Amino acid sequence: MKHKHVLTKSKYMIGLQCPKTLWIMFNQPEKIPEVSAETQSRFDQGNIVGDFAKKLFPDGIEVGQKSFQGNIKISKEMLSKRKPLFEAGFLSGDIFSRADVLVPAGKNEWDIVEVKSSTQVKEEHIHDVSFQKYCYTKSGLKIRKCFLMHINKEYVRHGKINPAQLFAKEDITDLVDAAIKGISERIEYMFKIISCKNPPKHCSDFSTCPSPDICWGFLPKNSVFKLYRGGKNCFELYNSGVLAIKNIPPAFKLTASQQIQYKCEITNKSHVNKEEIKKFLSIRKYPLHFLDFETYSIPIPLFEGVKPYQRIPFQFSLHVQQTDASQLEHYSFLAEGIKDPRKEFMESLKKVVGTQGSIIAYNEMFEKGVLKEQAQAFPEYKKWVESLLPRFIDLLTPFRNFHYYHPEQEGSASLKKVLPAMTGRSYGDIEIAGGGDASALFLSTTTNKLSKEEIKKIRKDLETYCKLDTEAMVLILRELKRIVDL
Repeated sequence: MKHKHVLTKSKYMIGLQCPKTLWIMFNQPEKIPEVSAETQSRFDQGNIVGDFAKKLFPDGIEVGQKSFQGNIKISKEMLSKRKPLFEAGFLSGDIFSRADVLVPAGKNEWDIVEVKSSTQVKEEHIHDVSFQKYCYTKSGLKIRKCFLMHINKEYVRHGKINPAQLFAKEDITDLVDAAIKGISERIEYMFKIISCKNPPKHCSDFSTCPSPDICWGFLPKNSVFKLYRGGKNCFELYNSGVLAIKNIPPAFKLTASQQIQYKCEITNKSHVNKEEIKKFLSIRKYPLHFLDFETYSIPIPLFEGVKPYQRIPFQFSLHVQQTDASQLEHYSFLAEGIKDPRKEFMESLKKVVGTQGSIIAYNEMFEKGVLKEQAQAFPEYKKWVESLLPRFIDLLTPFRNFHYYHPEQEGSASLKKVLPAMTGRSYGDIEIAGGGDASALFLSTTTNKLSKEEIKKIRKDLETYCKLDTEAMVLILRELKRIVDL
C-alpha cells in the first residue's frame, strides 16, 4: 500500500516506544521540544565513534550526500564497487534506512555492521538492525549477516586510539531474524497511526516514554507514577482508574515511604521526623565543607591511561563554613582547554578542602567514587584521598530515608526537587538544566566551534550552576537545623 509519508529507521524506533510521539512527529512537529545540550552532545559523540569505526574499513567509500534522493542514487551506484559503504541509504516503497557500514560478503551478498556508542548489545539495537535488514532486503539486497560493533569497555588508551581494540563486534544475525518476524504488520500499523486525524492514546509505559510531558500530560502533578519506587504498583493503580496519589484507596498496600507520600498529599503538609534529623545533624563537625563535582564521561577516551566512559572531573564548587556563626567562604575550580584536567583538579581541591571537619555532599557515592578513581590513576593522591573519605556526610540521607518529605518533591529526593520544596529557591533562573547539560557544554568549549564570547558565557554559566549546587546544600542544612531547633 502506498503512503504519503516515509517511515525512517529512527521514526520506526520511536513508534515502537510511543505511537503518540510518532503521530506528533508527523502531524504536530512543532510540539517536539528542542534537543538539549546533553542530547546534542550524545549525537556528536556518536558521530565521533562512527568515524573511528570507519577506520576499520580502510577501503570503504563514504556515500554522503546531503539530499535524500542524492543519497539513494549514489548508494545504488556504489553497490557495484563491492567495497564497504558508509551511510548508504535505500528506499523501499515508503520505508527508508541508512547503514552505518555495508560490507560486501561472498559473491553478491552484504553484511550489515551497525555501530553503537554503548558498551553492550541492547534490545533496541536488535530492532534497529531488524528494520535495516527488512528495508535493504525489500530493496533487492541480499543480506548475509548482521553485526553490532560497540565500545569495548575494557579498552585503555595508550598513545593514539587503536580502533581495532576500541571496538567489540558481535554477530546478532539470529536475534535480528527473530525480531524481524511481524515487522511488516508493525510498519503498517505505524502508517495507520500517522495518517489518523487525531493522535492515539498515550503509550503503555510512562517510565520509557520519549516524550512523557506530551504523551502523559493529562496526569496530575503528584500522579501515581511519582510513587517512590512504585514499580508495578504505579500501573496497577493507573489501570484501576487511580491517577493521583491522594486518591489511592486506603486499603491499597504501600511501603512506609509511600505511606508518608500519601499522607503528605492528603494533608498538603510536610513530614518531619525530628529525632532522625537530629541524629543526622549531630554527626557534622566544623568546619563544614559543602562539596560538589562535575564530570564528563565519553566513549572515546581523550587522555593516556583512560577507559571509555571513565569519569573525568573538570569542575568543583566548595563552600566552607568555619563555625556555626561564621560567613561562608567559596572556592571553585573550572578546567580550561582540552588538556587532561585531573591533576590540576586534585591539586586545587587539596589546597582548599583542609584536613579537619565534615565534607558534605549530596549523594556522596558520586564524589567519593570520583576521588577513588583519581587515587587509582594517580597513586600520589592515594593517602590524601583515604584521609578525606571518612569525613564525608551524605546530605541525601534524610530525604532518601523520608525523614523529611514535602509534596513539592513529587516523590524525588534529588537536590533540584528538595531545594525548592524546602526553601522556595530553585534552579529555574539559570541557563544550565542539569549535570548532563553542564558536561556537554563544558565539552563544547574544548572544540574550535565556539567564539571566545560564547566560551566565556558558557564558563560563567557553569560557575553559576555548580556554585548553586553547594549553595543549595548550605540552605537545606540550614533549614533542617531550623526545623529541629538546633
